[in-house]
Amino acid sequence: MLKIATWNVNSINARLPRVLDWVDTLKPDIVLLQEIKCKEDNFPKSQLQAAGYFTEISGQKSYNGVAILSRDPISIQLSELPNGADDIQARYIEADTYGVRVASIYLPNGNPADNGTSDKFLYKLTWMDRLIAHTETLLDTGTPFILGGDFNICATNDDVFDPEAFANDALCLPESRSRFHSLMNLGLTNALKAFDETLNIYSYWDYQRGAWQKNDGLLIDHLILSPQIADRLIDAGVDKGPRGKEKPSDHTPVWCNILQQNSQKLKV
Repeated sequence: MLKIATWNVNSINARLPRVLDWVDTLKPDIVLLQEIKCKEDNFPKSQLQAAGYFTEISGQKSYNGVAILSRDPISIQLSELPNGADDIQARYIEADTYGVRVASIYLPNGNPADNGTSDKFLYKLTWMDRLIAHTETLLDTGTPFILGGDFNICATNDDVFDPEAFANDALCLPESRSRFHSLMNLGLTNALKAFDETLNIYSYWDYQRGAWQKNDGLLIDHLILSPQIADRLIDAGVDKGPRGKEKPSDHTPVWCNILQQNSQKLKV
């Protein structure tokens, strides 16, 4: 069995004690991190290696940044999302490990959306179009893959504690949701939704206004599986434990377990 998790840590160096404690407790085989907020020379590689992980990152000083941790060696395939020649934001990394292609994704937030006209929102939509196109390419190759990360999308009103208050937020606007649905309609499976369709399952709680204490959350972190991986899915869930600890990230990990096959180099 392989345990795979995704977590927006909101600064790996600020959250390192939480991360080390969590991997020691949950013992995931593969971890997809987002918003690490550092470049490679400031990434805590040695501490994570001591915890048993190979590491690869696509970093950016003070902002964004994504990483892959694995107990198996990692073979990098991409350190940025294709077709973004002018895109300097570190939001995507893709690699092979345990015979599976994995990608850590930090999808743009898009706020303020300004009724869908702001540059930040248009960047979000363009980035999603690129992600859909690249996912189609992955599907055409037959590569088994997992897209994990902070998608910054509340796919339905069930994924937000107050749909009316978020109606004009970039996370909930129809243009954002339609692209997320287009991605899923390629034949992908949301690991968490496959096992738990109850309401009020969240992965993010704002630091303000007692959101955590009141469970005023959002579900924006996902593990999205290709058909070959979905066939091997055992279970999935949200680990709320790290969010309730001292100096937490505003996100908490989402995880899934899949049946393990013999580790082998992918042929694409």
